[in-house]
Amino acid sequence: MTVIDRALSVVGLHRKSMAWTLSGGRPQPVGGAGLAGPVVTARSSMGLSAVWACSNLISGVNSSLPHELRRRTGDSSRVEENHPLHAVINDSPNYDQTPVDFWDFMNLSIELWGNAYARIARNDAGRIIALYPVQPDAMSVQRAPDGREILYRWTDEGRAWERGSRDVLHIRGPGGSALGGMSTLTFGVNTFSAALAAEQAASGMFANGLLSSVVIAFKEWMTPEQRAITDARLAEKYMGAMNAGRPFFTEGGTEVKSLTINPKDAQMLETRQFSIEEICRFFQVPPVLIGHAGAATAWPTSVEQQVIMFQKFYLRRRIKRIEQAVSKQLLSAADRARGLSMRINMEGLLRGDTASRASWYQTMTQIGAMTINDVRRLEGLPPVPGGDQPRMQAQNVPISETEGLQ
Repeated sequence: MTVIDRALSVVGLHRKSMAWTLSGGRPQPVGGAGLAGPVVTARSSMGLSAVWACSNLISGVNSSLPHELRRRTGDSSRVEENHPLHAVINDSPNYDQTPVDFWDFMNLSIELWGNAYARIARNDAGRIIALYPVQPDAMSVQRAPDGREILYRWTDEGRAWERGSRDVLHIRGPGGSALGGMSTLTFGVNTFSAALAAEQAASGMFANGLLSSVVIAFKEWMTPEQRAITDARLAEKYMGAMNAGRPFFTEGGTEVKSLTINPKDAQMLETRQFSIEEICRFFQVPPVLIGHAGAATAWPTSVEQQVIMFQKFYLRRRIKRIEQAVSKQLLSAADRARGLSMRINMEGLLRGDTASRASWYQTMTQIGAMTINDVRRLEGLPPVPGGDQPRMQAQNVPISETEGLQ
């Protein structure tokens, strides 16, 4: 039994039920029915504010960063702006989408389905000219009979497609399987189902005016006509959120007994709070970044430290998957031998923090790691004469070298 098989057995799943394997070449959906009852799908899960916030935070941050094709020469690297692939991944992936649109779709696909797919379009010379995203739940993936490559089949707008590895960009989520990554929706199905059930229960309480379980005891037996009138009038006047708090009048010895407790006593609020924190664990997002303060947890108390941890440990591994997938699948062996690779520039995260950006520039120029023109180029400013000369502060020099300077 492999590591993935053991992980699947913990949540009661099998390989044949996962989205990244096939039965007869047919795509398998992610999510499913959880123990709490509600069925978890990509659409239903996005109705949970925590899922929406976590997935959009990750995809929004990653898609907004510069996607660069760089060439490494010796100890330095520079953006290869003249390479045709750079224009595709950074400027215009296809005719319809901007780079942010395209990469946002790809990142959301990874977070929810565990896989992101894009059809590769080439010109007559074999050069990549566009990338067209493919809906993950429409894709089926299987190993070719000869075992040499992976085959992809899907249907888009009534047209059936079948392509090999050369013509499909496949970015896999966690799991390490060549056929695909593991879906967060599938592994977190019970957590997401419980959260959906809590949402439905809360909505039901408000829809029924928080009076969904009461007993109205009449002193005498009612006639069928009286019973029909009572049912209709009670539902009309007292059920629903708009009727909450409306005075309830009884007469003739009628007695109203409540069989419910209020949401706080039923720990409905605590359940929903816990669901948010559980969803954040699945997506590896500090709760504070989606507007949820929460209780004392294992997260650092400083918001700044949580942001740093999110960038270093959670965003970086996601970004690395995209970088390596693009470099391996879209660049030729000759391109990689010449030092070309794809890089998502995380320095773009500093753009929203002026103080941190200024401090970083100051440090890098003082130790000679960057020149003035390097800084100006990152800020979109024109170079200045003499700005390409690295400089270092010389106050920390040996005492022996200070003779004659006084």
